[in-house]
Amino acid sequence: MSAEILARLQFAFTIMFHYIYPQLSIGLGLILVIMETCYLTTKNILFLEMTQFWTKVFALTFALGVSTGIVMEFEFGTNWATYSRYVGDVFGSALAAEGVFAFFLESGFLGILLFGWHRVGPKMHFFATLMVCLGAHFSAIWIIVANSWMQTPAGFHIVGEGLKARAEIIDFWAMVFNPSSVDRLTHSIIGCWLSGAFMVISVAAYYLLKKRHLDFAKQSLKIGLIVAVISLTLQVMSGDSSAKGVAVNQPAKFAALEGIFKTQQEVPLTIFGLPNAEKQQIEYQIGIPKLLSFMTHGDFNSEIKGLETVSQKDWPNVKVVFQTYRLMIGMWMAMVLSTLIASYLWWKKRLFDTPWALRLLVASVVFPQIANQAGWVSAEMGRFPWIVQDLLRISEGLSKSVTANQILGSIIMFGFVYLFLFLLFIYLLNEKFVHGPSYVEDSRYHHLRTFAQTDTQTKDK
Repeated sequence: MSAEILARLQFAFTIMFHYIYPQLSIGLGLILVIMETCYLTTKNILFLEMTQFWTKVFALTFALGVSTGIVMEFEFGTNWATYSRYVGDVFGSALAAEGVFAFFLESGFLGILLFGWHRVGPKMHFFATLMVCLGAHFSAIWIIVANSWMQTPAGFHIVGEGLKARAEIIDFWAMVFNPSSVDRLTHSIIGCWLSGAFMVISVAAYYLLKKRHLDFAKQSLKIGLIVAVISLTLQVMSGDSSAKGVAVNQPAKFAALEGIFKTQQEVPLTIFGLPNAEKQQIEYQIGIPKLLSFMTHGDFNSEIKGLETVSQKDWPNVKVVFQTYRLMIGMWMAMVLSTLIASYLWWKKRLFDTPWALRLLVASVVFPQIANQAGWVSAEMGRFPWIVQDLLRISEGLSKSVTANQILGSIIMFGFVYLFLFLLFIYLLNEKFVHGPSYVEDSRYHHLRTFAQTDTQTKDK
């Protein structure tokens, strides 16, 4: 394989592995804020135990996220040096903002979150929890701003010519609020909330199946389901807005996502099909007539541009983009189905005695992970062949001095390292979940009681 293909594979592999962890950190950060808020308002020590339990899981995802994220920054210099030189002033400013405004905030308060239970008062600890949660969200903001600028560049101009040409910011806020950044940020953040919610749901369902830690499991499941229902509702609205933005700003990508080869009116919404780029048609198509035209433009008879409007050499890989987009939507539907089943059985007071439903909830932890990864693939591959839309091609952004053998060697090395890290992550998670939360009968209860008494004493003063 060529150096370009291997460099793309390496970046895809490293970022997809890395993305397992930030989405959990962001989602669990929100869950921690909710749980600690419940403790401060109710003084129920169970919520305190829940917060402390999930804090340790959060710390593990944070550690893996940081260690795997550093690798990608080096890849910009090794494999994509031409790209880094061309957009370094733009892309680098967003990454610098992520470090200054997000990482330092999150990591600075993380120590208080983890080790401050009996060293600071409950309200100060809650403030630390809130700052860690905000830091995780701010980190996502700047990373997605940088990536969205690659999708819909704005607020810049080109200086220099030929090999010395580079993008330079002329309007920082126009760069930040480029045409796709708000939609993509909203869509991604809600996806992270779903990852955190369904991890809590999965573990709680596991304890209910095993008839262990029942009070802990019921309260955790309740919070997870509430966050999931709200997030799933928001996600469908966010997804609709994001898709409409893609139709306006990146019509070729939109055509690939929907498998539209020729410009047409009264376009159906394809539920299932197999794109055939050679024949320029969707085979075995199952769809709803005219619905895509209505969803995109509010008119059943509206026209949608097809891939024919651009040169065929500029087409994305329609088969991959089309199917990963539907995989993302399918996982959203699976999450909706899971929460509907759980909510209905809870309302009927039968959930805790329905093993098949609890097993479904245990398995549901993978649904948002698959959805987020599939959505990322469809979004990034839909931009092909551009590394920066309409400005710089992927083939032009590659480093000139890195060989295919060097990239292949590093892929193999990272493959072993990441396999080890993933197995370690699963092992540590399993150890934590098997051990479960601590309760009154455990010696750690004294630690929790001391923390709770500190809150009472502070209030009395």
